Amino acid sequence: MACCSSETCASSSNNGSPRFRRVLWIVLAINAGMFIAEIVAGLVAGSAALQADALDFFADAANYAISLAVFGSSLRWRAGAAWVKGASMWIFGLWVLATVVWHLANGSVPHAATMGIIGTLALVMNVACLFLLTAFREGDANMRSVWICSRNDVVANVAVLLAALGVFGTGTGWPDFVVASLMAVLAIHGAATILRDASREWREAGRVHGVHMLR
Repeated sequence: MACCSSETCASSSNNGSPRFRRVLWIVLAINAGMFIAEIVAGLVAGSAALQADALDFFADAANYAISLAVFGSSLRWRAGAAWVKGASMWIFGLWVLATVVWHLANGSVPHAATMGIIGTLALVMNVACLFLLTAFREGDANMRSVWICSRNDVVANVAVLLAALGVFGTGTGWPDFVVASLMAVLAIHGAATILRDASREWREAGRVHGVHMLR
């Protein structure tokens, strides 16, 4: 699950290690690629759970991109980047819930084999990211947060695989819909937290800027 707040994932003041930055670029590429792959596969297979897992990959890719893009930037820039990420997550989360409702209304049954194949690929990619980030799990707050996010993502991938097994075993879409709904709700909740934190940091940055102007 996407688990990082704007404070930890958008702040890059302590993550200047060249090695850590190289690893962030690698995991960013993996997550961005899997976001596209799962969105396409989810639409083709009619799986809301795959689309919800794609939302998770999007959130992580955004976390890594923010950490890299705002390195050394002001608090207002970091807060603004986090706000954009939170708003995007919120919109995607609502989209996944709307997709679930649409599938329920139409009695759709996703393609279990596609769910299983793509879900397994997603699990392998997240385990690879977790392996790459393990060396930094004892670092600063930002380093620890990205490792924790990747660890939680493995759990989400397992949930998608269980949904695929449930669809295959029952011949209904309910396992897919339940997993997708839970993941979407968690993403929306996380997005709300990020938006709240980013708005607070934006206001704080404005106050600091105002004090500096008075001086």
